[in-house]
Amino acid sequence: MSKVILKNIGTIVSGNIDEPILQADAIWIDEGMIKKVGSLQDMDESDAQMVIDCKGTTVTPGLIDSHCHTVLGDFTPRQNQMGFLESELHGGVTTIISAGEVHLQGRPKDPAGTKALAILAAKSFNNFRPGGAKVVGGGLILEKGLTKEDFEEMSREGVRTVGEIGLGSVKQPEDAAPMVKWAKEVGMTVMMHTGGTSIPGSTTVTADMVIRTDPDIVAHLNGGPTAIPMDEVKKLIYETKLALEIVHCGNPLVAVEAGKMFVDAKALDRVIIGNDAPSGTGVIPLGVLRVLNLLASLTPIKPEEVLCMATGNTARAHKLNRGIIAEGREADLVIMDTPMGSVGEDALSAIEAGDNPGVAMVLVDGEIVVSKSRNTPPPVRTPAVVRTP
Repeated sequence: MSKVILKNIGTIVSGNIDEPILQADAIWIDEGMIKKVGSLQDMDESDAQMVIDCKGTTVTPGLIDSHCHTVLGDFTPRQNQMGFLESELHGGVTTIISAGEVHLQGRPKDPAGTKALAILAAKSFNNFRPGGAKVVGGGLILEKGLTKEDFEEMSREGVRTVGEIGLGSVKQPEDAAPMVKWAKEVGMTVMMHTGGTSIPGSTTVTADMVIRTDPDIVAHLNGGPTAIPMDEVKKLIYETKLALEIVHCGNPLVAVEAGKMFVDAKALDRVIIGNDAPSGTGVIPLGVLRVLNLLASLTPIKPEEVLCMATGNTARAHKLNRGIIAEGREADLVIMDTPMGSVGEDALSAIEAGDNPGVAMVLVDGEIVVSKSRNTPPPVRTPAVVRTP
């Protein structure tokens, strides 16, 4: 649909951590981009080709899973499972970011092979949207022997991300730091494993190692799955300006304690949220929602703020033109409400109570890709398409 209006919205969560809730009741979409956010009375509803009556529900940006170990296609050999990416879409996740295709069977570990894999995965996922979800594939795994020219080539070919440093042969700061500099020079976003050894071949990474390497993102601050000691967590929160990732497949106690520190340190704008699956923990389609519930129910962070962490904060860290409901942004949206049986009166109060919201509809580039979630509980209120061409 080229022109779409969402009307009768109860609450709009902006994705902007500085202004989490917008005073508006309608969103105008044109050619897959958000054209206007405001009052319905200021929009010409008759000009729309599709009108969605949200019936008082909550609209948020599409969630962004900041940490997923994709391989190729919608299949993971880590748990021998198909369709796990599309399944995340039914939890409101419209963008999935690769932290490295480390689970590929027979993964090449020489410079030429690792470079080829990153380019292949990036190009493949650029052409393939599982269920409609966008995948930022090709999380480069750093191996010894990569050169500055390799990073320049990969950037030209569409590689946007350096996956978790520590999963390949480049583990120590003195080896990684030059490559991190090259990656940043060509516009890549750099992630670094933090915490205990996760899989054979990886390594334990301390706060000091992270600081000396200087990535953009502290991957799974709460462990993947084993966390660094709490004093090191505190050091990364209070003594750096790095983006800080909390994941589902990590240590929940550290996630909660870190959440309290985020508020105290006024660092909410640096926090992003991911799943860190597939992993030994499994495949968790609603993992991002579960992290939202954990932080909103057990820390002072407000539910609208955790939603911004899972949307606009991550989009900013990865230089994506989505994740915020504002003019000129990609129209990736989720319509959600309190689930049936919850004590919450709306999606935000349900999340604050620790309940998964009911995902009622998901749009990517203004197109409906999920009209009823198969994974979340059903919402109390459901939006309706009241006019189509």
